Amino acid sequence: MNGLVQYFKDARAELGRVTWPSREQVIEGTQAVLVFVVALSVVVYLYDFIFAQAVKLVLP
Repeated sequence: MNGLVQYFKDARAELGRVTWPSREQVIEGTQAVLVFVVALSVVVYLYDFIFAQAVKLVLP
């Protein structure tokens, strides 16, 4: 039991040493991820559309 209590004390102390990002940094990172996801989704959709059309041409 003593080891578990020590673990949580150490974890709390470690969290105090963490350098947390600012609100602006979090917003910028979130925007970058969203733009990337949208762009990748468009690319995947286009590939899917092109291959589906190619399959329709090949198969009767």
